[in-house]
Formats: sequence, structure tokens, C-alpha cells
Amino acid sequence: MIKRDGHLKFVKPADLANSLRQEQTASRITVIDVRDNDHVGGHIKGSQWVPLNQLDARMPELLRANKDMERVVFHCMLSQQRGPKAALAYVRAKAYDTEKRQKELGEEGKQEEETNSDDQKVESGGQEVCVLEGGFGGWQALYGEDKMLTDGYVRDIWD
Repeated sequence: MIKRDGHLKFVKPADLANSLRQEQTASRITVIDVRDNDHVGGHIKGSQWVPLNQLDARMPELLRANKDMERVVFHCMLSQQRGPKAALAYVRAKAYDTEKRQKELGEEGKQEEETNSDDQKVESGGQEVCVLEGGFGGWQALYGEDKMLTDGYVRDIWD
């Protein structure tokens, strides 16, 4: 389902689509679209649009709004630059936030965190943070006209 590319995880469009089609998993996934003006012509249904140039300013809001999500998926048009950059920024901000909370809790809170054996979950604060393989360009080719998965799709833009 998810493959590793360096430190980033990528999710295949088919796997994300299957998860979003299931109510029980869809409610635990957030998709964040970091495209800029290339956002025109469609987007993944239910996704949050946060242009990359607004990401830093909106990071506290994203961390707060998505703190209980099991998976946060970032994407741009091709998921080669902006999507991965945004995902890494989110993971770093989340790690900083977690470290800050641990210092506030003192050693007692730190020991509690260290007992968790799943290193990946500790690093991302219990979340799986990944990037949509192929970005929206790949997504729209497969699911652009699927109204359950894509909103605002304008076929003429993609033809």
C-alpha cells in the first residue's frame, strides 16, 4: 500500500481512493492539497486547500485541526516537489510540537512517550504522514469524473 522513498511515504491513488470510499476510514484521513493557481479544475473531495506559500502561516491551524487524524496525505500537481516539501514541513512541525509538550510535561511525560515501541508513530505524533503518488495529475486521470472522490472536475482543462 505505502512504499518508502527516503524518509517519505507515498500512497498509491487506488489505495487512497479505497480508503476514502469507506466511511470508517475516510473520517480518519485528511488530504491536504498544496497546489497554488494550478488548483483550478478539480480537487479530491473533502481535501483542504492550503497553497504552499501559505503553509508556514497556517501550520499551527493544520496541526490543531488534524491532531486526531490517523493519516494526513499531502499532494500537489505531480507530488514531486511541493507535496513532499509540505509533508516534511508538517512532520517537522509536529515533532517540534511534540518535543515542546514533552518538555512541558517534564521527565514523566518523556518516559511515557519512550515506552511506545513504534518509532514511526512517535516521530509523527501517532499519525501516518504521506504523499499521494503521482499527485493530482495522476489522481484526475483515474478518478477525475468520479463524483464520490473528486469535486469541481473540469474535463476540458485536463484534455
